[in-house]
Amino acid sequence: MGIFKNIQGDKAIWAVVALLALISFLPVYSASGNLENVVQNGTAIGHLAKHAFLLGMGFVIMFGIHKIPTHFFKGLSLIGMPIVLLLLVYTLAQGSTIDGANASRWIKIPFTSIGFQTSTLAMVVLMVYIARYLSKIKDQSIRFTESILPLWLPVFIVVALVFPANFSTAAILFSMVMMLCFIGGYPFKYLLGIATTGLVMGALFVMTAKAFPGLFPNRVDTWMSRIENFSSDEITEADYQVERAKIAIATGGVFGLGAGKSVMKNFLPQSSSDFIFAIIIEEYGMIGGFIILGLYLFLLIRIIVIANGAPTFFAKLIALGVGLPIVFQAFINMGVAVSLLPVTGQTLPLISSGGTSIWMTCLALGIILSASNKMTQTAPATVTEETTNPLEILSEQL
Repeated sequence: MGIFKNIQGDKAIWAVVALLALISFLPVYSASGNLENVVQNGTAIGHLAKHAFLLGMGFVIMFGIHKIPTHFFKGLSLIGMPIVLLLLVYTLAQGSTIDGANASRWIKIPFTSIGFQTSTLAMVVLMVYIARYLSKIKDQSIRFTESILPLWLPVFIVVALVFPANFSTAAILFSMVMMLCFIGGYPFKYLLGIATTGLVMGALFVMTAKAFPGLFPNRVDTWMSRIENFSSDEITEADYQVERAKIAIATGGVFGLGAGKSVMKNFLPQSSSDFIFAIIIEEYGMIGGFIILGLYLFLLIRIIVIANGAPTFFAKLIALGVGLPIVFQAFINMGVAVSLLPVTGQTLPLISSGGTSIWMTCLALGIILSASNKMTQTAPATVTEETTNPLEILSEQL
């Protein structure tokens, strides 16, 4: 019981995260049978062990991060931004392609076979960076020209580096930035102009890619085909996974077929990741699906409660900034599985098998837990001569 004495922050967050992690083992093990028997990639036990390792390391990250005083993240975001930009440039420069389309999303962690999706780290760091900036100008009269370099230039650079290979993540990132700025009191008229600029730049990218298809690797054709297939009544080869997901959900009914009894897991290539929610409904029915939905809604409620009760403006923004994208991504994944949204490639946080996106989710949750811990939120009023920690000094000056 000694470890529980060291756990701080919102106990409800710890409980719902632990419950989601425990629940994930059943569908991941079941769906991994597809990778073993159909794709012939490893074994179900091997994939389960990898999932357990990723979750275990994720909880270690979450535990370590939640011990860091909240105001330290101001300085850490400044240190992290140039690192993130370099990682994104390196990832994009790899030039990986699938069927001629840019698929530069991952880099390999040295000496391992684990892929690291740099855009997930970029999401967390950028949201903390924006929370720092908005808390800094909270009591100031905001002029748009003064915020271009410190706020919007980093935002557009990060989005531009993610966009060619991962439209859905770039769109989520841009939407979350706009939402956080709105919550943080940034003038709506300026946000409207930024949103318009972002849409225009995105449209120009798409038109350029269509006009000069060999100019640079991109996934424009993939994005457009997904949207067209979603809005069309015709069933094409590209709808293969969506149709199998529909069958899985229809087969599951109210109570499901039972643990491990999914049939569609053998026909869904992404059954353990992007479409794992369909497998959950097939095996545990609508009841299981609503339980998962309820857990994410409960997580959303706790994030809002933590933000509302935080004593500092930065703590409020940081809890919302890194917390809402987790829930938003979960809703998108579930929406895709039940055919409410076009295919996006977004995983179900803490449940889908996969790579280091689990670690980045746990990193964000650790930050939320830090913000929920009253003992780590309030920075010292002034920087005294006795203060020798350089990060403490940097955080206070920011």
